[in-house]
Amino acid sequence: MLTNLIIIILVGIAGLGIVYFSFAIFTRHGESSVVPGVEKMSYTQAIEILHSKGFKVDIRDSLYKEDEKPGFVIEQFPKANSVVKPGRKIFLYINAVHPKEVIIDEDNNPREDALKSTSFRQGKARLEELGFKNIRVIKILGENDCISKIYANGKVVKKLQKVPVNARIVMEVFDGNLEAVRDSLQNDLDPTPSYVSDDPISSEEQSPETYPTEETETTEPESYEYY
Repeated sequence: MLTNLIIIILVGIAGLGIVYFSFAIFTRHGESSVVPGVEKMSYTQAIEILHSKGFKVDIRDSLYKEDEKPGFVIEQFPKANSVVKPGRKIFLYINAVHPKEVIIDEDNNPREDALKSTSFRQGKARLEELGFKNIRVIKILGENDCISKIYANGKVVKKLQKVPVNARIVMEVFDGNLEAVRDSLQNDLDPTPSYVSDDPISSEEQSPETYPTEETETTEPESYEYY
């Protein structure tokens, strides 16, 4: 009985030892590798270097920066000189060849202008949320502060139209002064002289009647013949 118990214990210890050594071999316990720096390298060059060091590569995302070369690595994780396990997967962020394109107005009516009649504040927040940096605002005469048109690189943007995020955006916005201009023009066109008063007494005082002191000769009007 005791002998069987000892055998069971020995077998258990041997099994644990096998599992431990197998795990150590599989994970290369105690081994480490230093991650090479591949930022600002071309995508193909970065792949070759990482593979040569035994690392795996995963493209996490493609971004777009105008000040970086297209197709080059703009960021990596883990960072250069990090100490990691051999065969670790390295994530790369590549600068896209073409800028990202977004839809400014997703309303399903492609014949209409994008963001038309949207308030200036909402429209500007929408453009900034989508990633536009180069935004210019032009005010035109109108009744409210809503958007009239959105221009991208000089062309009117329609709903559902895709626009590159690096485009030059111009927001044409009403200034809300139309009613004031109308009132001003109406006052300028009013035919009633400013000196005329509705009070008959004051009007008489301001422009008294004059009577002739001498008789004036009256002439009969000329007669005309009609054919």
